[in-house]
Amino acid sequence: MVRLNGNGLSLERFMKVVRDFETVVISEEQQALVRDANQLVRKIVEDEQPVYGINTGFGKLADVPINKCDTATLQENLLKSHACGVGEPLSEEIVRGMMLLRINALVRGNSGIRLKVVEKLVEMLNKQVHPVVFEKGSLGASGDLAPLSHMSLPIIGLGECFVDGERMTTQRAFTIKNIDAIPHLEAKEGLSLINGTQAMTSIGAIALFDAFRLARLANVSLAMTMEATGGIIDAYDPRVHKVRGHLGQIAVAAEVLEHLNGSRHVTCQGEERVQDAYSIRCAPQVHGATIDALLFIREKVEIEMNAVTDNPILFTEDGAAISAGNFHGQPLALPFDYLGIALSELANISERRIERMVNPALSNGLPPFLVKNPGLNSGFMIVQYSAASLVSENKVLAHPASVDSIPSSANQEDHVSMGTIGARKAYDILKNARRVVAMELMTACQAIDLKPHMALGRDTERAYNEIRKHVPFVEDDEIMYHHIHKMEQLLSSGELESALFKEETE
Repeated sequence: MVRLNGNGLSLERFMKVVRDFETVVISEEQQALVRDANQLVRKIVEDEQPVYGINTGFGKLADVPINKCDTATLQENLLKSHACGVGEPLSEEIVRGMMLLRINALVRGNSGIRLKVVEKLVEMLNKQVHPVVFEKGSLGASGDLAPLSHMSLPIIGLGECFVDGERMTTQRAFTIKNIDAIPHLEAKEGLSLINGTQAMTSIGAIALFDAFRLARLANVSLAMTMEATGGIIDAYDPRVHKVRGHLGQIAVAAEVLEHLNGSRHVTCQGEERVQDAYSIRCAPQVHGATIDALLFIREKVEIEMNAVTDNPILFTEDGAAISAGNFHGQPLALPFDYLGIALSELANISERRIERMVNPALSNGLPPFLVKNPGLNSGFMIVQYSAASLVSENKVLAHPASVDSIPSSANQEDHVSMGTIGARKAYDILKNARRVVAMELMTACQAIDLKPHMALGRDTERAYNEIRKHVPFVEDDEIMYHHIHKMEQLLSSGELESALFKEETE
C-alpha cells in the first residue's frame, strides 16, 4: 500500500503503483488539508470575489465573470471542451501514472477540490479502471490540458475507459467495477483536475525508470562485446577513471570489471594490440555520461512528482488565491529532451559495437557477419542494418522539443514548453535503444560461440546462459526477427535483468 501525502513519492514508489498495481490511500492529515482548501473555494464563490477559474472564464476569457449559480456548469464545460486529444490511446500504465500523480498533487491541499472527487480518482485507480487518454494534443503549458481532461471525464460518468484491456464507455466500466460517478463538479474542480504536468511527468518517469534498467544492461552488452572481440581490459582500470572524477564513468568502469571477473576472453594492452576503438575503449566515458544525465533527470522528475502545479494556488492560512504559472512544463521539458539525447547515445555506441563484431575488417578474427559459411549465408548482416536504422531514427527524434513554442488562447498563453512531446519522444527513443542493446547482446552471444571455448566472466556467463535458453546459435540463415523480438522481450519484461541480478531482487 502506498500512502500519499503529496511529498514522499519516489520513482520506485511511483512504479510500484503504475506497474505493480499497489493500492493507494490518502493520509488522514492530507484529507483535512483538502477539506480546508475546499472551504476557501466555497467562501470565494459565496463572497463573489473574482478569482481566475473559480468564477471567471479560462485563458483569454479570464476577464469574463461567471455567475455563482453557473460555477458548476463552468467546470463540467471545461472538461468537455478541453478533451481534444488525438492519436492512439496512451498505455494503461502511463494513464495510471497520470492518475497517481494528479492525486498526489491534489492532496497537498492547495487546489480547493472536494475530497470526494479525489477519492473517486483513487477508487478508479485501485479498481484498475483506466480512462482512455489520447497521446497527442498537449502543449505542455497551462498544464497537460487535453490529456488530463480525458483522464477526468469518467469521474462525472463521461468519456471512455479500459477495463482488463477492453475499451468501453465509462458507464459500462463503472457498472462492471461497481463505481458510482460524481453527479456534478463544483467550483474550481474541473480546473483542479486538468491544470498540471501529470501527463508529461508520467510518460517521462516511466521512460526514466526503464532507462536506468537499460543502462545497466548496456554495461552487460558492452562486457560481452569485449569478450567477443578480445577487448583490452586495461582501459577499465579504476585509477584511470578516478583521475577524471565523473561519478557515472567511475561506476560504469567498475561495473564492467565486475561483469568480466574471471573471463579468459578479454586481453591486456600489448597482447594482441595496443588499444581498442572508441566504442570499447571510451565506453565508460559514454555510458557514464548517460548515467550522470539520468541522475540529474531523476532529481527533476521526483521534484515534479510531489509538486503543486495548479492555478490558482490556494493558501488557506491567509485565504490567498494566487494565479501564477506552476503548470508550465519547462522544468521538465529540458530534462526530457536531455533524456532522449542521453538514450540516443547509449544506442549509438551499442550499434558501433555490433558493427565491430559483424565486420571482418574490425572483428579481430571473427568470420564475416558471424556465420560459418558466409556468402551462402548472410548471417548477422541485416541485424546491423536494423540497428543502424534505429539509431538514425533516434537522431531525428532527439531534436529538442523544448526549443519550440507556439502561442495559444489568443496569445494569452504565448510561451509553451512542448514538454509532453519531449517526454513522448524520449519514450520512443528508449524503446529503440532497448532494441539496439538487445541486438548487441544477441550478436555478442553468436560471436562468442564462434570463438574457442574459454571461461566467460561472472555476470556475462549468466547473461549468455539466460539468452541461450531463448535464442539459439544461428548455424545457417533463418528467419531472424523471431530472435530479435524475443531478445527485446527479455529486456523489456525484466527477465534478463532478474536472471543477472537475482540476489538483489530476492
